[in-house]
Amino acid sequence: MKNIIIGMMLLLVTFSSQAQDIKNKNAKYDIEINGNCEMCKKRIEKAAYSVKGVKSADWNIDDHTLHLIINEEKASVLDVKKAIASVGHDSDEVKATEEQYAKLHGCCMYERK
Repeated sequence: MKNIIIGMMLLLVTFSSQAQDIKNKNAKYDIEINGNCEMCKKRIEKAAYSVKGVKSADWNIDDHTLHLIINEEKASVLDVKKAIASVGHDSDEVKATEEQYAKLHGCCMYERK
């Protein structure tokens, strides 16, 4: 009888710990990304989609917000921010290098903070 109770308790602990590691397959985020124009929009969205696990990426020119849906089992928001920074666009956490920023077209050069 003790073995059954101990076995049940171990099973319960195992399921409890696994439940905490479950990540959202359709996590929604809004991220501020600096940019100016339609060329920026295409570049930002293309960089976001290059990250495995990104399901939707839509950057709004007016408010500089990237509306993102990702599978958190495959990608993180930080992965997306790094990919976008690698093409020259800053976010709150990850900044593009001066070299990456300098490669942007003249109309795409936003005011850096």
